[in-house]
Amino acid sequence: MSSVPARAQTAAQAEDHGQDEAEEGEDIVVQATRTGRRVQDEPIRVEVINREEIEEKLLMTPGNIAMLVAETPGVRTQVTSPSLGAANIRMQGMKGRYTQLLSDGLPLYGGQAPAIGLLQIPPTDLGQVEVIKGSASALYGPSALGGVINLVSRRPGDALEGDLVLNATSRDGQDVTAYASTPLGGDWSTSVTGGFNRQSRQDLDGDSWVDMPTYERWTVRPRLFWTGADGASVYLTAGAMTEQRQGGTLPGGAAPDGQPFPQTLDSTRFDGGLVAEIPVAPGTLHLRASGMTQRDDRRFGATIEQNRRRTFFGEASFSGRSGTTSWLAGAAFQADLFRSRTFPDFNYSYTVPALFAQVEYDVARDVTLAGSARWDAHSEYGSRVSPRLSLLYRPGPWTVRASLGRGFYAPTPFVEEIEEAGLSRLAPIGNLRAETADTASLDLGYARGSIEASVTFFASNIDNAVQLTTIAPDRVALVNADGLTRTRGAELFLRYRWRAFTVTGSYVYVDASEPDPDRMGRRTVPITPRHSAGLVAMWEKHGRGRFGLEAYYTGRQQLDDNPYRTRSRPYFELGAMGELVLGRVSLFLNAENLLDIRQTKYDPLLLPQRAPDGRWTVDAWAPTDGFTVNGGIRLRFGGE
Repeated sequence: MSSVPARAQTAAQAEDHGQDEAEEGEDIVVQATRTGRRVQDEPIRVEVINREEIEEKLLMTPGNIAMLVAETPGVRTQVTSPSLGAANIRMQGMKGRYTQLLSDGLPLYGGQAPAIGLLQIPPTDLGQVEVIKGSASALYGPSALGGVINLVSRRPGDALEGDLVLNATSRDGQDVTAYASTPLGGDWSTSVTGGFNRQSRQDLDGDSWVDMPTYERWTVRPRLFWTGADGASVYLTAGAMTEQRQGGTLPGGAAPDGQPFPQTLDSTRFDGGLVAEIPVAPGTLHLRASGMTQRDDRRFGATIEQNRRRTFFGEASFSGRSGTTSWLAGAAFQADLFRSRTFPDFNYSYTVPALFAQVEYDVARDVTLAGSARWDAHSEYGSRVSPRLSLLYRPGPWTVRASLGRGFYAPTPFVEEIEEAGLSRLAPIGNLRAETADTASLDLGYARGSIEASVTFFASNIDNAVQLTTIAPDRVALVNADGLTRTRGAELFLRYRWRAFTVTGSYVYVDASEPDPDRMGRRTVPITPRHSAGLVAMWEKHGRGRFGLEAYYTGRQQLDDNPYRTRSRPYFELGAMGELVLGRVSLFLNAENLLDIRQTKYDPLLLPQRAPDGRWTVDAWAPTDGFTVNGGIRLRFGGE
């Protein structure tokens, strides 16, 4: 489905309880919480998207993970730049900059991943995806104020295996992704994934402004694994990505002021990482390290920005278990650097040494308490302590989880509007204060036999939230909000399985308000639907194929600085997909947005005049690509 609206979850929460454990099959071990527990034993609520669900979304969007994460309740993939297609991840109504995106626990995509980064990560070599909602600063520091998404790589099997996906869309897009893994002998194995993705520009409403940008992207990521006989392990990875993306006005076209306004983004990223575990009595030594550098050359009309972002990370921790208590303690260091040749006033260099500790105590057979705390010494915003306390109670088929957390976020110039419009109209940053948040959640779950259900209540208060305010017709500034940004909401999830059929339903309610930066009083947080829901029906037979139908509802959203309307229209989206398996060859076809919902059918995307922050478009509150079909072939080789 399109990545614009909030999406309900189609990924299982993987809950098994009591005597039902034997029915659930393979245990799912979570990495994001650091303790290595099964997901059903974690006091912190972790939602896991397993490999089966990843393969389904791989056939829908082979080139990126936007749809994969967007179909989790409370997680919304929000388009931040209709011209370039950039998007970020919002957790339970909180802004996308608060979500930490990790790969095997490493910040390979940066401390604050660029908004375009979500669209540059292929799902081909993912084994599972782990989602933690609410403040996770106690685990991962200031970049995880709103939550964490951890992308866990596939592990090679005992034989050579791989697959190749060839995909094409009705909007003249093409994707080629490949994955291969093999043992190397002894305790070593390796995998490599790579791909090429392209899209032709599309002006669907004939206004000379690109509704779907053109891009060409190459990616490659080799991985190396070693596992020792004593349980020691080492994992090494490296990655490279290059992309050229173009939007704005068409060649020969013009913006409403009569002048052409090309908008381009050329990105190049290199990264590398290490994860090691070494048994050392009486516990285990854990080592993590990574580095990332990304160069972005951006054009906004006549303005050209040349920017570079770099992140360096290192961590050492030691864990163990004594009776009913497991513990972990360690130290970390992270450096986030930004350099702009064009606007050096916005350069920053953040260094953050940290100490952290975590304890989990099994009070009784069905009760577990978990506490974690982290001390960060931020070079710009001082020392901060981020605690989190969680409780798990599992009476029979029921699960009760409660969690309280506090965290902070170090402001950068890159709020959503600046990610889209660039730095040219932003005033130099003054004495901003760090953003802080208190989050809470209560989760009630039930799983037995063919039925799985849960309801979650969540809340957050953000103090000193950074907002963009207008100070002149062509000038904006970042300020701390004068008051709390409050979010309250609930998620409902229900799944029923019968033989090869699965039906999944979900509903999300979000009530989010914030101080209005340009007017007195408060307002509903823009581009945040209060109501959203989804219903998915899937038939799947191993070795034969699958067929699914999806229906999603997105409710009204408050709109900011939109001259055409103050509230969006509610809308439904329908989709259907099918895969036919013929031995090691699969044929697939996927139809998105069958009702052809498109924002430009109701209002123009272009503003009558350029906004003070430099944007030429209104916020995306609905899909901009309309009805789309994609299909292709998948080839598997090797393996068992």
